[in-house]
Amino acid sequence: MRIVSESRLGELVVAHLGGRAVDAAGTPPVVVASGNFASPAVALLAVDRCVASYRLFVLNPQRGLPVRPGVSHVTPFVGPGMRELATLEYVPCRLSLVPRLFAGPYRPDVVVLHTSLPADGRVSLGTEVNILPAAVEAARAGGGLVVAQLNPDMPYTFGDGELPVDLVDLAVEAQQPLPSPAARVLGEAARAIGERVAALVADGATLQMGIGGVPDATLAALTARRGLRVWTETFSDGVLDLDRAGAFDTGADLVTSFLFGSEDLYRWVDRNPRVRLLRTETVNDPGRIARQPAMTSINTALQVDLHAQANASYVRGRIWSGFGGQPDFVAGALHAPGGHAIIALPSWHARTDTSTVVPALTEPTTSFQHSYIVSEHGTAALWGRSLREQARALVAHVADPRARVELTQHVEQAAVAPPPRPRSVR
Repeated sequence: MRIVSESRLGELVVAHLGGRAVDAAGTPPVVVASGNFASPAVALLAVDRCVASYRLFVLNPQRGLPVRPGVSHVTPFVGPGMRELATLEYVPCRLSLVPRLFAGPYRPDVVVLHTSLPADGRVSLGTEVNILPAAVEAARAGGGLVVAQLNPDMPYTFGDGELPVDLVDLAVEAQQPLPSPAARVLGEAARAIGERVAALVADGATLQMGIGGVPDATLAALTARRGLRVWTETFSDGVLDLDRAGAFDTGADLVTSFLFGSEDLYRWVDRNPRVRLLRTETVNDPGRIARQPAMTSINTALQVDLHAQANASYVRGRIWSGFGGQPDFVAGALHAPGGHAIIALPSWHARTDTSTVVPALTEPTTSFQHSYIVSEHGTAALWGRSLREQARALVAHVADPRARVELTQHVEQAAVAPPPRPRSVR
């Protein structure tokens, strides 16, 4: 690893690329950077100042990334930093399969990491491991360049994000405070949903949850549980609170792929041997998920329909996020011994003043065949029930009362409608 200045970093990246703007096929270089809430702003800006044209591949990109002519934006999971861009190139892909893209159409020419300071010949990817080990391996195998921003504020976490310094070609030392979520006041609906979801979680269960109001409320309602485990894409301060409450199996690692939380959380995970940040291919592998005891997958959605399908990706025909890990964890949890796949959402969209339970999705489906769907009004148990029984349970227990009459009409009309006549195919 060669430590250089910010200005020199950009010059050396350009030299490595040979000054080319496109390859033989007319495609600009691919720059993969740490995403979510760990983007290496200083190092990425140094690269951006010198490389005229490139494709920026970031997972769940936040605001503040380079946006200018010459930069196109690629992601399989859209975040606010790319959501409204005309240059967005959305790549539909389950999160568990994203690393395979780096061996094919998105082989990295440059990987820009955000790491801890070196220690004992290694750096740690800290709060964001995810798809990055695969990107580093693909870059090294294909003659690409690996760049790191060494940040004293980045915690050293154990697992797949520990990289020998020899894997890093160039590095720049730059302090960058890690972001934390804004303080959130849980509303009555979120609290009610959290309590209902928590009632489905038994002692000894393995948890997968996201970040947001419903996950926070669910975790807050689980402090009396014992022997819990964690196998999840991400977690925040709710996991720290459960640990302090003695809710976890102390003999099991707390497994995740990226983190986002308070400074207290970042201090807690720093060199914590019980916290393991593993690569996406491991954490999101449905087969591995299915081996976790009483795997309980807790996800949210923008809409669910009377076929018990969930849309968590699209809004009014435009991509909002992406598949993410929801289909990986839903499938894995359903196959786990004692496992459950739960979708939790409020029954009504406050902004659009519409029901989140609809007769049939008009947007692409993100996941389907869940064990339970939960709202502030109740819990619909779906597994093993007929389609009509599922629909009636969703209307009675999940839908907002304002939507139930119309939804009931759809259920009953479907029950008496004649089956469609088969069409011949010529």
